[in-house]
Amino acid sequence: MSEVVEAKGPKVPPSYPPKSPPPQKKPVEAPRPQPVTKPKSLTGVPPRLVVTSRRARVLAFRADQWAAKKAAGQAALAVAEWDYPLLDEHDFLKTVHGLVRTAVAAGGKRVSVHLADQDNKILVMVLNHQTDAHDNAGAVPAEVVVLRTVDACGTHTDHDGHAWWALLDSRPHPKKRLA
Repeated sequence: MSEVVEAKGPKVPPSYPPKSPPPQKKPVEAPRPQPVTKPKSLTGVPPRLVVTSRRARVLAFRADQWAAKKAAGQAALAVAEWDYPLLDEHDFLKTVHGLVRTAVAAGGKRVSVHLADQDNKILVMVLNHQTDAHDNAGAVPAEVVVLRTVDACGTHTDHDGHAWWALLDSRPHPKKRLA
């Protein structure tokens, strides 16, 4: 029986470490500095309307003939959540309807209704977002000015467009009649 047996020695680990990749010829490049950008409010663009420390709601609508009715209904539902039992709902609806109708008539593609409250007063502000025209916003509708619960009202034009606003008292006091 002649078998050829190859003599292999015992298995031993190699006496040298495994080969590692050679070091890079050029050092790793540091990250390039990014250009510093300033916040928009510091670059000449005025900040958008901000309401803080009070309840607020913003409703947006397409500027069409139905916007006033839709806005009045949705604004009434929003303010109903704020629990003002003495608020004259008729005056509130007439205010929102009149301001939105005026904003739609002034032009623009959309209208937004901004509602806020503080100290039993409710602010209704309507913007038409038409910034290309530099003329002043028209006057507040006469039917809004004469309402019993309207404490103050006015208009202004700024970077957001033309705005009409009214401040309503949720606990109105009877107005004195002139004799």
